Amino acid sequence: MIPDAVDETGLLLRRDGGFVLQRDRGGYYRLELHRMPVDLVEKRVRVIGRLIDADHVDADGVQPA
Repeated sequence: MIPDAVDETGLLLRRDGGFVLQRDRGGYYRLELHRMPVDLVEKRVRVIGRLIDADHVDADGVQPA
């Protein structure tokens, strides 16, 4: 099974020691990040990655939206 591609925008937030994306389309994604984007916390971002569970994304990149 090939994971679903994700290209979403929203608000990057810290939660429970990790990061989540509060999606512009509604709902949240828990994020697996390879780099800690501390300068982007509480800002609108674009996340590109792969869906690894219904609400969990392995993020290839996070950038300002």
